[in-house]
Amino acid sequence: MEHYFTNNENLKSKPRTIRYTYNSTNFEFISDNGVFSKNKIDYGSILLVETYLKNKKNITNFLDVGCGYGFISIVLSKILNTKAVGIDINKRALNLAIQNAQLNKVDVSYKESNIYENISQKYDLIITNPPIRAGKQVVLTILKDAKNYLKPDGEIWAVIRKDGGVKSIIKELSTTYQIEIKEKSKGFYIFLAKNN
Repeated sequence: MEHYFTNNENLKSKPRTIRYTYNSTNFEFISDNGVFSKNKIDYGSILLVETYLKNKKNITNFLDVGCGYGFISIVLSKILNTKAVGIDINKRALNLAIQNAQLNKVDVSYKESNIYENISQKYDLIITNPPIRAGKQVVLTILKDAKNYLKPDGEIWAVIRKDGGVKSIIKELSTTYQIEIKEKSKGFYIFLAKNN
């Protein structure tokens, strides 16, 4: 089975447009085969974005890890009027994200990066809907290593499904971070992690 975190150059392209509205701001996203949640915006991503926006702080920049075709980074960048960087290892998703940033007129740059290997700066916020199918170890690496790329009072926001092992992941992270569960809906948990 092809996963959205692999690169398959031979996968037939079949672009489609997905729409989303936050309050009265409309967004349009081009999606395609071979990317995460290709036919509709993933509920977990929507819940993450909308929960963050209810609890938002003033930030000057943020990093979207596993950005896919750019939903989280583009919506937050536009609503918060802030710069963002999105990273992913799926080249097709990154190409779509670049197009989608232009389409929605936002200041987001995208780069290929296996987790944080191509990241050097620090951020006010690291936000992620991590690739659960890549395995728990990958998810834990994304979340545990995020602290190295956070400004001193920065925050990590993430969404994980209950059946994606959220309780054991939170338990493991609580040795490194202060964790707050901000929202639970339809089996998805939104949590905030801050440096101890």
